[in-house]
Amino acid sequence: MGTTTSVLPHLLRVAQGEVLDRPPIWLMRQAGRYMKVYRDLRDRYPSFRDRSEIPELAIDISLQPFRAFAPDGVILFSDILTPLPGLGIPFDIIESKGPIIDPPIRSQAQVNALTPLEPEVACPFIRPILTTLRKEVGDKATVLGFAGAPWTLAAYAVEGKSSKDYIVIKTMAYQEPDLLHQFLGKLADAIAAYLCYQIDCGAQVVQLFDSWAGQLSQRDYANFALPYQQRVVRGVKAVYPDVPMILYINGSGAILDKMPASGVDIVSLDWTVDISPVRQRFGPNIGIQGNLDPVTLFASPDVIKERVADIIRQAGDSRYIFNLGHGVLQKTPEENVAYLFDLVKSGSY
Repeated sequence: MGTTTSVLPHLLRVAQGEVLDRPPIWLMRQAGRYMKVYRDLRDRYPSFRDRSEIPELAIDISLQPFRAFAPDGVILFSDILTPLPGLGIPFDIIESKGPIIDPPIRSQAQVNALTPLEPEVACPFIRPILTTLRKEVGDKATVLGFAGAPWTLAAYAVEGKSSKDYIVIKTMAYQEPDLLHQFLGKLADAIAAYLCYQIDCGAQVVQLFDSWAGQLSQRDYANFALPYQQRVVRGVKAVYPDVPMILYINGSGAILDKMPASGVDIVSLDWTVDISPVRQRFGPNIGIQGNLDPVTLFASPDVIKERVADIIRQAGDSRYIFNLGHGVLQKTPEENVAYLFDLVKSGSY
């Protein structure tokens, strides 16, 4: 009687250090507003939280780009703020305005009142979403989970909304550092538990988004962001030591050399740096993801092909995952996204 062996998907194998014939590819925000099928669904279900927390909707949206482009990675359709209500921090997401947290977290009493996250209780929808995604994609793609990092979640919670200057949370950092450290610590423990829950539900790789840590000086990054990234990574690796973890920071050029100290396996680059010198500085033990400028997808196929070829040449053939330097932008031509996937997967660059 013969036995069958399952083949690990391409992205997972590369994330674990295997050298294969081409880099795997997935895109941040690959499900979203640039796709007509998503906009049509959004018109029927205008609440973002409905779209991300009703399992059948989140599953359908997560799979929309998989059906259209066959990426090597399928990422959970969700939001970095999703676990916050489980700590006692309610939020809403308003179309065209972004997240709103009211009241924002500003006092010792509010931090003291936060509850430890119980992911299965707070986010029960995550299990059917990830379980179904694993079943749907099989070994054709790697299923990715994700979470926001402590600094970035704190920035939203303290500011109460998106910000351009982060005056409120930076003022807290300077005037009430102990309060902010307490808050960041509670967030770090919650995020570690949340990522472990995602892995338990089926995520094979997880990405930590510290989107706003690039707004910090090197000194403040080392004080308020990096230690809490490390705390999250330690918490996850203690339970799942072999699950690859990725760290992404937007505008990370000034703090890039500190990112490997977070303990992650792979650092995701924005488009402001060249991969080749980063490779040399990071050494062979840190994987790299990125770093095509998302606006390149508005260019001609010839320009896209030239930029892709340059990035892949610089990245080399070891532990590199092709991605954008940020998310797919609204109004990006779908045919250009399809071209990008075909280009990287065919190796014809």
